[in-house]
Amino acid sequence: MALKWQDYTLKGARDYQIAEAAEPYLKKVRDLGLSIGLLDDEILPHGHHVAKVDYLKALARLRDRPDGKYIDVTAITPTPLGEGKSTTTMGLVQGMGLRGLNVSAAIRQPSGGPTMNIKGSAAGGGMSQCVPLTPFSLGLTGDINAVMNAHNLAMTALNARMQHEFNHDDAFLAKRGLRRLDVDPSRVSLGFVLDFTCQCLRRIVIGLGGKADGYLMESRFDIAVSSEVMAVLALAADLKDLRRRLGRIIVAYDWTGKPVTTEDLEAAGAMCAWMAGALNPNLMQTLEGQPCFVHAGPFANIAIGQSSIAADRIALKLSDYHVTESGFAADIGFEKFWNLKCRCSGLTPDAAVVVATVRALKCHGGAPVPVPGSPLPKEYGVPDPALTEKGLPNLLHHVRTVRKSGVSPVVCINGFVSDSKEEIAVIRRACEAAGARVAVSEHWLKGGEGALELADAVLDACRDKSSFRFLYELSMPHKERVELIAREVYGADGVDFAPEAAAKLALYQEDPVTAGYGLCMVKTHLSLSGDPNLKGVPEGFRLFVRDVLIYGGAGFVVPVVGGISLMPGMSSDPAFRQVDVDTETGRVKGLF
Repeated sequence: MALKWQDYTLKGARDYQIAEAAEPYLKKVRDLGLSIGLLDDEILPHGHHVAKVDYLKALARLRDRPDGKYIDVTAITPTPLGEGKSTTTMGLVQGMGLRGLNVSAAIRQPSGGPTMNIKGSAAGGGMSQCVPLTPFSLGLTGDINAVMNAHNLAMTALNARMQHEFNHDDAFLAKRGLRRLDVDPSRVSLGFVLDFTCQCLRRIVIGLGGKADGYLMESRFDIAVSSEVMAVLALAADLKDLRRRLGRIIVAYDWTGKPVTTEDLEAAGAMCAWMAGALNPNLMQTLEGQPCFVHAGPFANIAIGQSSIAADRIALKLSDYHVTESGFAADIGFEKFWNLKCRCSGLTPDAAVVVATVRALKCHGGAPVPVPGSPLPKEYGVPDPALTEKGLPNLLHHVRTVRKSGVSPVVCINGFVSDSKEEIAVIRRACEAAGARVAVSEHWLKGGEGALELADAVLDACRDKSSFRFLYELSMPHKERVELIAREVYGADGVDFAPEAAAKLALYQEDPVTAGYGLCMVKTHLSLSGDPNLKGVPEGFRLFVRDVLIYGGAGFVVPVVGGISLMPGMSSDPAFRQVDVDTETGRVKGLF
């Protein structure tokens, strides 16, 4: 008799094998949608197990229904291996489902960059996954493709306009209904995007050849999910809001310093045409059949890194409890959830889960940093409560960050088979002393059954009276906001600004429109500081802001800390080496 999917982790199966074995047991997506309260014409199937949800139609119908409880999942500063936020999100929803609760999740769509590189597809893992895994990992319903096309259309339009203005006089332009934009080629803020990690495209020269080959200038590629178009998708309330935001994206500046937008290029309407279908969240499920909305993109270190407001809004109307995920640790993902996403959505969280592992604590305590694709150093395979305890300041720092928002924190110890009772006890004592609820969860191994303690702790936290408050008001000058986040969230002694960054920040502060924009920090996820090599809770450091970007569509001022790049690099042992297709069955194998 064939194994059921529930038995696969006991046999050492990989995530894609578990997901594949579970497919015969999955709910058909139409049945899933109907079971959670969607109507048939609000479910737009893409195959048997994935659907788009007609967000605007469903939300209009459910407008007067009260929202469920709202829970965010964040984490400790991770190792390069990640500490399991998506896995914990799936496990928590499965555990709450076993308690008989009406619960849903929202996670971000994976980028082809990490999927084909070192981090995998971010579907969760083991017995706590979002499924089916293959479509989830390989493009899903095309949202990231739409983001790439919309973004690259804007850049294509800009370069073509620069070429024609350079080669032709005003009379030629006027015959075609064009006005001269006079773009300053040294102040083009947009590059192209690609959904892979490709370091060779960080700096490029385009327009080589003759006058018919485009405008000659330096350009670049960023990873697709860092595009401002993705941030717009994460924030857009409806189609009108999407169209308005896309039209405000600044692509360059003219010789007088005036911004040139996609609306000026007359490209915003076509960009919206590419993006209209992407506004609808994707509906999938956990391995145990709870609904999971998948929408918007990852990389909270270089982007907003949140599941979309649209996904959260519709899920909160359909569920009594809704769990949403923020990228990386509380200094990055939760800070942006707290001060950007919640401000834009008007939604108020009831609890936050801070995911921690013994592995990450040992890393912050002084163990060698794990390297993806290499064997774990020996320190991670043997019990060492003292080393675990040395790493606790990092976790407690993130707990304090969550508490500053007025939200009740729950520390989830994401259990590994190598964890010892003594190490777990050290973590529990310290977190409870800091005023946080603590739960050990074995969802990777046991699914929802392993997450019951976590589910109960989160339910208890949701009963606390919320005192949610933002870290800053939008009336505070941008420079002061950067300094406040650096001090209160990162623990820095202060902030140093490169002259160009300081000048840009002052310019954006003088404009009454950009002065009211939100602040979206770009910083390494591997440290509380701007230096990824500084683990634990660094002291005596100053944050260095080398540049400041402006996202007119999203409504963000974006300070860039240190040497972080918007195009990550490909590793020497990337995941794509393991991915292939069974040519007999057509099934994809090797995904993780």
